[in-house]
Amino acid sequence: MTHPIKFGTDGWRGRIADDYTFDTVCLCAQGTAQYFLDLVKDTRKRGLVVGYDARFASEHFAQAVAEVLAGNGIPVHLVDRITPTPVFSYSIVHLGAAGGINITASHNPAADNGFKVRGDYGGAVDPEALRQIEARIDVADATNGVKRLPLAQAQAEGLVHLFDPSPAFIAELERHIDLERIRQAGLHVVVDPMWGAGMGWFPRLLDGGTTRITEIHNHRNPLFPDMQRPEPIPPNIARLQEAVVKLGADVGIANDGDADRVGPVDEHGNFIDQLRTFALLALYLLDVRGSRGPIVKTVSTTSMLEKLGELYDVPVYRTGVGFKYVAPKMLETNAMIGGEESGGYALRDHIPERDGIIVGLMVLDMMVQTGKTPSQLVDWLFDKVGTHYYNRIDRQLPPVEKDAIRARIAANPPATIAGRPVVDIWDDDGFKYTLDDDSWLLIRFSGTEPIIRVYTEAFSEEQVQQMLAEGLRLAGLEE
Repeated sequence: MTHPIKFGTDGWRGRIADDYTFDTVCLCAQGTAQYFLDLVKDTRKRGLVVGYDARFASEHFAQAVAEVLAGNGIPVHLVDRITPTPVFSYSIVHLGAAGGINITASHNPAADNGFKVRGDYGGAVDPEALRQIEARIDVADATNGVKRLPLAQAQAEGLVHLFDPSPAFIAELERHIDLERIRQAGLHVVVDPMWGAGMGWFPRLLDGGTTRITEIHNHRNPLFPDMQRPEPIPPNIARLQEAVVKLGADVGIANDGDADRVGPVDEHGNFIDQLRTFALLALYLLDVRGSRGPIVKTVSTTSMLEKLGELYDVPVYRTGVGFKYVAPKMLETNAMIGGEESGGYALRDHIPERDGIIVGLMVLDMMVQTGKTPSQLVDWLFDKVGTHYYNRIDRQLPPVEKDAIRARIAANPPATIAGRPVVDIWDDDGFKYTLDDDSWLLIRFSGTEPIIRVYTEAFSEEQVQQMLAEGLRLAGLEE
C-alpha cells in the first residue's frame, strides 16, 4: 500500500481516488472487523452498524464496508439513507451493537472522505483501540487478507439488513428536549445543514407549531458551494448570517457536513464562536436545568468553563484534542457535558458523541426558557465569567515541514507573549502557553489534515490579534 493508513483526531481521512479508494476502505474495514472479532465480546452475535453521510460516493463506500464485515461473518445493520453522525452513533446503543463504522469526513474539504470507528457506547474508541485497528490493517495489507461477500448475497444470507435509524433517535431527542415547547414558541429559525447529512432534520422535528424553520443549502451537493468546506464557522456561514439579517430571524443554526457540530448565529447575524457556545451550554445545564456533574474540555477550548466550575462547584477535566480523548473521559467521570473547540459537544445520559442536532435544539430551548435573544444570552454569560474573545488561524502545512516546526517550537519556549509572562506550558498535544492573566495561546497540528492551527483566548480583540501574531512568529509562519 502506497499510503499507510493512520487514524488522526477522529478517524482516518483521505482524498477520494488518491489514498481514499475502495481498496483502502476495504483494508480499513478488514482491520476493524478483525479488531472487533479479537477484542470485543459477542461481535458475531451483536453485529456492527454502518452509516454514511452526503459526500461523494459515501453510500457506495459504506456498502463496501458492509460487504467486508459480512465476509468476516459479522452481522451488519446498514443505514438505508444519508444519516447524521449522532443518529448513526445513537443507533449503535439502541440496537445493542458491538460498535460501528461511519463513512464521513465531517468538515473536511469536498475532495475528502473518511472512516470513523465507534464503540458500543456510541462514542469514539480510544487511542489504544485505534492503534490495535491500525496494526490489523497492516496485517491485512501485508497478507492481502480482505474478505468480502457481495451485498446481495450478504442480504440473502441475513448478514446485512437495511434499517431506518431516525425513529429511535427522535424518541431519544424527545427524552431530553421538550420539542413541543420549541414548536409553539413562535421563533423564526434559519438552519444551514451545509449541503450535508443534517438536511431536513430541524423542519421534521419542529414543524407543526408557530415556530418557523427556513433551511438553506438543504439538498445534496458534495461540492459544498458557497463555502470553503462544510465547517460551521466563518467564512463558511456567510450565507446563513446574511439570511438571518435579511429575514429578520431570531437565530441561525449551522451544522457541519455530518451534523455532529453546531455554529449558532445571533439575531444580528453575528457568529457565536465555539468557546462561547460551549460555555453557554454549560451555563444552561447548570443554571436553567439545575444539572450538576463534571465538565470535560479539550486543551483548545475555553477557560470560561473553569470559572463556571468554580461558581457552581463542579470539576472540570482537560484532555487532548479529539473525541477519542473526550468520550472515554466522559464515561470515566460521568460528565454532564464534554466538548471541544471544533464546535462539537456531547451530553450525559445521551451518547458520548458530538451531536449538532440536540445541541442546536438546546440553543433554541435556552432562548425559550430564559426569554433571552442569543446576544442577550452571551451578555448573561459574560455577566457570570467576564468578557472573553477568541480566534483561530489555520495554515496549510507541507507534511515534510511538520517535524522541523515542532522541534523549533519545542526548543524555543517563550518567556512572554504579547508583553505578558508565560506562567504555564502544556505540550501533550501541541504547545499551549497560559499567561498570568489566564489568557492562552495554543499552537497545534491538525490530526485530520495537513494544517497547523494557532488559537487564542483573551480579554480584548486587540489582545487576541497580538497573541495570534506571536503564535505565527513562534511557528515561523509570520506574514
